[in-house]
Amino acid sequence: MIWERAKNMFRFQKEAQSRDKLEINRWNQHLLKDALKEIRDIKTEMCWIRVNLDRIGEADYSKQDIEHLAVFDAVDREIMQRLLEVGVNGALPKDVAVEVNKRGGYGLKRYDVARRLLRLNKKLHKKTGKVLFEKRGHKWALTRFTFEAFEGCKDDSFGNSSCDTRTSEEEV
Repeated sequence: MIWERAKNMFRFQKEAQSRDKLEINRWNQHLLKDALKEIRDIKTEMCWIRVNLDRIGEADYSKQDIEHLAVFDAVDREIMQRLLEVGVNGALPKDVAVEVNKRGGYGLKRYDVARRLLRLNKKLHKKTGKVLFEKRGHKWALTRFTFEAFEGCKDDSFGNSSCDTRTSEEEV
């Protein structure tokens, strides 16, 4: 008899604990949904601000801004650097892959380069409405927007960059 009471009490405690856990999980899910909604609203507002700054001509993007917004890793940086070296004419993805593989030994194929170029374009276009690369025939080249952003930067042979971020008022 005592054993039956203890057994029932244990079962009741176990059910109560599982109910409490479910309530806590529901509350945590509610908090998470609210936080995600706030983050989504903030991102939407930031996008609106960027678009309006660009519309009035006050949005100036530097190399660091572009790298922060679109570039994922060192391979993407190498691809951008190679296309910057090639210039306005652009390069075929297979040529870019060969050159990047010589520099870093990444084992890229032409379709890897093309896929990365499209991914970078998509990510930056989603955030700013601009694209980094455009297709010229079968070749890919940097856009005018990218050349203007990289205009004040000079890269040395070690990959370190020094960008001139001074404004015209500071030069005087």
